Amino acid sequence: MKKLISLLVLVLSIVLLSWAFGKKDLFSKSNWPEYLGGPDRNHYSALQQINASNVSQLKVAWEYHTLDSGQIQCNPIIVNGVLYGMTASTQPFAIDAATGQEKWRKQKEADDRLSSSRGLVYWEDGVDKRILYTKGEWLCALNALTGEKILSFGDSGRTSLKSGLGPTAKDKMVISNTPGTVFDDLIVMPLRISEGNDASLGHIQAFNIKTGKLAWVFHTIPQPGEYGYETWPKDVYKNKLVGAANNWSGMSVDRKRGILFIPTGSAAFDFYGGDRKGANLFANCLLALDAKTGKRLWHYQLVHHDILDRDPPAPPNLITVNHKGKKVDAVAQVTKQGFVFVFDRVTGKPLFPIEERPVPASDVPGEKSWPTQPFPTKPAPYARQSFTEADINPYAENRDSLTAALRKSRHGSPFMPLSKQGTIIFPGLDGGAEWGGAAADPEGILYVNSNEMPWLIALGKTASEAQMAALSSGNRLYAANCMNCHGSERKGNPASGYPSLIGIGSKRTRDYITNIITYGKGMMPGFANLNEQKKKALVAFLLGEEKAEIGLGKVQGPAKSATKTAGKASPAYSYKISGYSKFLDKNGLPGVNPPWGTLNAIDLNTGEYKWKIPYGEYPELAAKGIPQTGAESYGGPVVTASGLLFIAGTKDKKFRVYDKNNGKLIWETVLPAAGFATPSTYEVNGKQYIVIACGGTKLGAAAGDSYVAFALP
Repeated sequence: MKKLISLLVLVLSIVLLSWAFGKKDLFSKSNWPEYLGGPDRNHYSALQQINASNVSQLKVAWEYHTLDSGQIQCNPIIVNGVLYGMTASTQPFAIDAATGQEKWRKQKEADDRLSSSRGLVYWEDGVDKRILYTKGEWLCALNALTGEKILSFGDSGRTSLKSGLGPTAKDKMVISNTPGTVFDDLIVMPLRISEGNDASLGHIQAFNIKTGKLAWVFHTIPQPGEYGYETWPKDVYKNKLVGAANNWSGMSVDRKRGILFIPTGSAAFDFYGGDRKGANLFANCLLALDAKTGKRLWHYQLVHHDILDRDPPAPPNLITVNHKGKKVDAVAQVTKQGFVFVFDRVTGKPLFPIEERPVPASDVPGEKSWPTQPFPTKPAPYARQSFTEADINPYAENRDSLTAALRKSRHGSPFMPLSKQGTIIFPGLDGGAEWGGAAADPEGILYVNSNEMPWLIALGKTASEAQMAALSSGNRLYAANCMNCHGSERKGNPASGYPSLIGIGSKRTRDYITNIITYGKGMMPGFANLNEQKKKALVAFLLGEEKAEIGLGKVQGPAKSATKTAGKASPAYSYKISGYSKFLDKNGLPGVNPPWGTLNAIDLNTGEYKWKIPYGEYPELAAKGIPQTGAESYGGPVVTASGLLFIAGTKDKKFRVYDKNNGKLIWETVLPAAGFATPSTYEVNGKQYIVIACGGTKLGAAAGDSYVAFALP
């Protein structure tokens, strides 16, 4: 009996050791096992083979072509010599991380979504190894070794991201661009939702990775009796005209403490809050939740009653700093307005004072903007906060017309509300930090690339019911769903990223147009609320062939004001975007003086900057002898223990390496297409690689279809 017990103890010990070493291997420095490197989202690697003395010797080790060109925002993960990534049309694949040879790739299906994907999730429990990714409203599970569906997960391999959002989400757009965050057997999912008054609720949902079943839900728009309910008008949670407050940018998790850190987005409609008066918890918050149960531990609202779409753009960084002589585990959140908020990870107490400062009031009827907003006293903003006539681009050939346009708009102060005449939003809708997020090293230094691109946005009244009724069916649908971005004359604004739709029938097939309307493309949302008949009418309008028989009857337009109709109050949603463009000069360059993009190293131990440099360039300006201007960048940096900072993300197709200590450029190369993504670094068979997705497409860059890995010879 004793021998049997001894044998069982030995077997159990071997099993436990195997499990322990397996877990250790997954998070060894050789791997890049999670989105942005790990659960702390620090973009950090302990690898040191590639260093300042040899980085100039880097060569292309392999290039994998997805044969599916377009914007690729994916930060690939690498586990035990296998790289997992996503194509431009969101198809997952696995390749040999040392050679680029394909192991498996999910077969393309007719309804593959055209929305961009920033990555996927690897999870294992013994021999059970899974890949989780999203496709439309579905969270899907595959066998990581074969790419085959795991049929025991959810409904034959997938579960709906609408599961915990309630019945109002049924016909609304709900997708996910960003990988979920894992805690034990749970995955907590980010959601991308419409930003209009048709938005779904944006609740935080956790799913069981083994079964696909919903595990818990946190209501970001509180229900009666829940904390924060009084910060909204009564019954807003019923989701009639107000929605969102979603996490779209991703999360980080302290697995030791079981704390999930979630930045939430703005309430929808993004730019008018007349129908959601109040501070609007838990929109625009950094939330700390119990990862196991979804219970709120603490929160801090970064923007009150947001009407400028200033939602946190990236997951927070989990770092350890020396604060007032003590080691403090902290969480740092970068923002679109150029702030870094730093909190004690456990208590939520700010490490640097945050001041509530007065901001300009809205002059839009029905709006009640919040009188103050929080400003961290440290670190100083990494993006400029105001735009005046003195800041107009000195290289602009049409400076006078830019000055005239600026004078007509509201401008000059942080948090300047939107207006009928137009308001300059600065540092911009894509200003400050972006979805690539910040890198952080163990010394407590944060590295963040930042954009400074002014936008000119105006609010106008929505069309009256009589005006909408006078339009054809397809024209009504266009006015309600497309006109904000593409304009009343369908000319779009290509310089701002909104293509012209004039003559689209000569460029694209009917099926292609219908597919984009249904599923979206890039950052354009799909319109799940449109049935087949409505889509046919809209396509017919776009192609100039609308016929009476496609008509849908009278479409209920938005109400002009809050009035009583048949004894019931009609909604007061009365404003929408009437102008929506980057503030550019006649040559398509930013209307503000440089720098238009920066790279920043911020010491979060002290709140002071180590260095700040312009990041990116316009080759045509450099050829004229104009000093480096910086440029918009998308995708974040990676920092390594050898003191290097790797970053791409600019339209000029450059991949650059900097000395993390002083911001000095050490090496650069030209990629096959612009890499609007965050790179990953890993080691296979003793060799360190750095890989970047090169999809181009964004900002008018040429399209690409590859992942490129570099290594030393």
